[in-house]
Amino acid sequence: MKQQIDVNNLPRHIAVIMDGNGRWAKNQGAARVFGHKNAVKAVRDTVESCAELGIGYLTLYAFSTENWSRPKDEINALMQLLVSTIRGETQTLIKNNIRLKCIGNIENLPKVCQRELREAIDITSQNTGLTVVLALSYSGRWEILEATRHIAADVEKGKLQVSEITDETFAHYLNTKDIPDPELLIRTSGEMRISNFLLWQIAYSELYMPDVLWPDFRREHLYEAILAYQKRERRFGRISEQVKS
Repeated sequence: MKQQIDVNNLPRHIAVIMDGNGRWAKNQGAARVFGHKNAVKAVRDTVESCAELGIGYLTLYAFSTENWSRPKDEINALMQLLVSTIRGETQTLIKNNIRLKCIGNIENLPKVCQRELREAIDITSQNTGLTVVLALSYSGRWEILEATRHIAADVEKGKLQVSEITDETFAHYLNTKDIPDPELLIRTSGEMRISNFLLWQIAYSELYMPDVLWPDFRREHLYEAILAYQKRERRFGRISEQVKS
């Protein structure tokens, strides 16, 4: 399947909503945290495959602002898993020339998580291959509200004129200001919604929503998503004849 992929028509940025950990664990007769732990393999497979293909950016929706309302035991287990995974994978990121970035309200994370994240981001900052972006304590509405507040503050201070606010200006105030918009959004588990993820950035993203639960997601599923993307005609409001010409 990998051989069928057109390397000249790869999405520069792939975003993934990693859904289905809880249902996967339930199917195994286990607690939800069991699903989260077994999802690490899916993350590793996806990151490695994107790096091998030459994808520029991979954004993983790891923890939303809404997830803070989950049971405390599950949240604590998720935070511990985040710390242990970052510690365990940092050297692999360095070895494979992968850079780590993070978006979201990071200040809400436990201090130990913040410290591990910042260290890994700093250590990998000079890498020039794939950029892996973790969306943590993140939601699209939160990000848009934060951008709006900062724009309003700059207008009030006289740093920005209302007439100067364009799409490009607004995008500059987002967490993703240095990251291109995703061309392909994958959501596992077959759910047909975007769950408050990258609301501004996915305006023209191609959506791919396979039935596979995230802990079972492997590189073959990624290849299928990319092949599906490459069969689509991206028109951006134009008609087919305009695109072809």
